[in-house]
This record gives sequence, C-alpha cells and structure tokens, in this order.
Amino acid sequence: MYSIKRHIAPIIERRAKNSKAILLTGSRQVGKSTLFRHLFSNVNQVTFDDDLLLAQASEDIGLFLLNNPAPLVIDEVQKCPSIFNKLKIVMDNTDNYGNFFLTGSQKLQLMEGISDSLAGRVSVVELDGLSLREINDVDFDQHFVPSSEYISAREEKLKDYGSDMWATIHRGSYPELYANPEREWIDYYQSYVKTYLERDVNKLIKASNHLTFVKFMTAVAARTGQIVNYAGIADQVGVSEVTIKEWISILEKSGIVYILKPYTASVLKRAIKSPKLYFRDTGLCSYLTRWLTPDTLKNGAMAGAMFETFVINEILKSYTNEGLDYDFDVFFYNGRDKKKRSTDGVTEEVDGEIDLIIQEGEILHPVEIKMSTMPKAIMASEFDVLDGIPDKKRGMGAIICLIDRKLYLRDNLVALPLKYI
Repeated sequence: MYSIKRHIAPIIERRAKNSKAILLTGSRQVGKSTLFRHLFSNVNQVTFDDDLLLAQASEDIGLFLLNNPAPLVIDEVQKCPSIFNKLKIVMDNTDNYGNFFLTGSQKLQLMEGISDSLAGRVSVVELDGLSLREINDVDFDQHFVPSSEYISAREEKLKDYGSDMWATIHRGSYPELYANPEREWIDYYQSYVKTYLERDVNKLIKASNHLTFVKFMTAVAARTGQIVNYAGIADQVGVSEVTIKEWISILEKSGIVYILKPYTASVLKRAIKSPKLYFRDTGLCSYLTRWLTPDTLKNGAMAGAMFETFVINEILKSYTNEGLDYDFDVFFYNGRDKKKRSTDGVTEEVDGEIDLIIQEGEILHPVEIKMSTMPKAIMASEFDVLDGIPDKKRGMGAIICLIDRKLYLRDNLVALPLKYI
C-alpha cells in the first residue's frame, strides 16, 4: 500500500494535463517509479533495467513503441539514449498530452545528447529523497527563504519533529527506510552500495578495480560540506586529478552528490571560486564513512559537516517539491581573508564564509548553519559582505541551528530551528 505523501505529486498531476511528456529525475531508490505507479496506475509501464526490453528498444525503437504504445511509463530511460529522437517524432505528430512518463537516474541537463531532443517537449521534474516535511506529514509547500512572509506562513503549520534529529539525519531519506521501519539500516545501505553504486555508478566511472571505487566513494563522502579539493582526493585514491573531476561529475549526474556554486559577484574580489560538495543523502554518507549509529555520528568528527549537509539538502528539497529549479537561486560565499571570531570565550581564526546565499529576485538572504543550541549574532559576522553588491539588497539573514524556538538576534537576523525549513 502506498502511504507516503510526496509533495511533488500534485505538480506532476497538473503538468501531465498540459505536457506531452514528463521526465522525473532523481537518484536510484528515491521513489520515482513508485510515484508514477501511484499517480498513473492505468498506464502501461516498462523498465530499461530489464535487459531484454532494453535490447529490443536499442535494436528497433519503432517496433518497441508499436508493442508499447503511448501512454507509457518508461523507467531508467537514460539507458537507451537513441529512443529520444523517436519520442520527439511521436510527440511532434500528436496534439495529445500525457504521452510518456519517463524516469531517469540522471539530470536532464547532464544527459548526453538528450537535452536537444526533448527541449520544449517535456516537463522536467526532480524527485529527491524524503524531506522532513514528508516524513512528518507536514502539509506545507513553499520553498525555504528566511523572509518575514515565509516565516509567518510556515508558523501556521509548524510541527515538532522530536527531540533527537540525529536519528533522522543518520537514517537518511530513502523512502523504503520509512515505509518499512523494521528494515535494518546497515543492511539497506550495504545492499544499496552493492546493487546500485557498484553496478550503475561504477559502470560509468570504470574504476580499475573494486578497491579503487570504494576508496573514491569514501574519500568523497568524508569531504561532504567542504570546498572541493580534487588534488587531495586524487592523492588519496591514487588516480589523476582529471580522473577525479570526471568521476565527481558522474556522481553529480547520478544524483549522489550536489555541487554548490560560489557566489562570485565582481565586487567580491576575495571570493574563492571553487565549489562545495554535499552528499545528497546523509544516511548513505554516514554508511560510507562508517558512522554506524546516530550517537557516534552526533559525537563524531563529522557531526558539523553532516548537520550542514542535512540542512542544505532540506532546503534544496523545499525547492524541488515545489517544482522549482534551484540552480540559479542558491550559492555560498567563501572569502580569502581570515577573520578572528570569539565564541564562548575562545578566539579562533576563520575564513570569511556564508554557508548559503538564497537569491530571491534582487534580494540576497544569507544563511549560516550551526550545530549549536546557543546562536549568537557574531556567527553571522560575514553577512555584511553582501551589502556592497550592485543591484542587490541584503534581506533577512538566518542561523539554522539546534534551538527549539525562533529567536531574533537582530532586526535582520533570526535563529531558526529545523522545523522552520
């Protein structure tokens, strides 16, 4: 029985009525085919995970579509790139909507040779793992932005997520782990790595051997929440820096990691232009880095990075679950200038950094992510770097942390608990 309410479902249903095709992208096991089966139960469904069907489609696409006429659901459509030109012809010769419902484990803009074929003919929707809102059945569909309007709207549907968020951070976001609470965490992720990562992702990466692939995945997972250092990963894995860049691109293409771009307005002369890397699922990241329980993760060396990774992903999900593309709206800032910061009587030298910048039109909302129960205004000392950017204004800033209630620290700075995302 399908019991998890996916927030993207109404958007897919609406677009199916006025689009000739829908492409639902997202990493393996986030629930793409399950969602389509739920929404379009009367539509014939095939999958290119079936080698026989994939061979039929690859050898004679016309015959394949004759045997499987529209409307049709095709899972893992990226495995047969040659089908897209044929789908283009079919869609160009019909006025009907809802002809094809496609799922793919790669983003459309990253699929070689596909973007041109389907440009303007397909509605693209991204499905992520379960969000906190979905896990806790919170009926709220606006993307996160720390504006007064958003905060007021969000407060109408606040829900307590419980006292220990680390159980959720550690468990991850794959639907099967919540549809089947008895499923053992380590068994699920061990199977995920062997069934999907080692089969699908390593097939694209083509690592020389199993050990090299494992070392690469572990090295990347250990760097979640950090500026990408291709040379450092290359040294650890034992391959070239060029190879690491190619492999990380494949992880991004497959929805395993997200590459957050730096905000590089010309006025920010000291900005570091390298991107940051985040694993898309904190459960998978925990498994690969061998934090095997919520308590060891919470108290371990990666706790801060994992908390930041979790928050970034929740914010991205708030965009995708509203049917929005976040690529042009979210950034981070890291300056080359060191600053002295005092926290709890301890002075340390830190980079000038803003964890996340959310762009809403001409307004820039800076966001700091802290694994703290005592947020202070000094944690946002770098936010004023945004004040000198032409044609932009600094809006309400936020510190997302582990407090249990909203707390204004200045008139333009608010500390928010996770339940506000």
